[in-house]
Amino acid sequence: MSHLTTHVLDTTAGVPATGVAVELTDAGGASMATGTTDDDGRAALGPDLLPAGRYTLTFATGAYFAAQGTETFYPVVTVTFVVEVADDGTSPHHHVPLLLSPFAYSTYRGS
Repeated sequence: MSHLTTHVLDTTAGVPATGVAVELTDAGGASMATGTTDDDGRAALGPDLLPAGRYTLTFATGAYFAAQGTETFYPVVTVTFVVEVADDGTSPHHHVPLLLSPFAYSTYRGS
């Protein structure tokens, strides 16, 4: 399993958001991985273990809503988070869900 996963739910339609492009970048803005949510709204990104640091997930929400024929206030959603690594070199799996509607979104640290 990838060290980082995401799950995008379209809360207006009550369904997984299929086909949302997602990019993982490091603190310097360098792209580390890209992906697209599957039929269940899920995507796995990045290496088996992310080094300690700050990362950003960028979700192409505008393109998703355009494909649905829906206007949106948020053409992209960016979520920045921190990965910490223990002294023994381990770090837990990181899951970053996105609850999405055309005019609002929320996220949380999942499991």
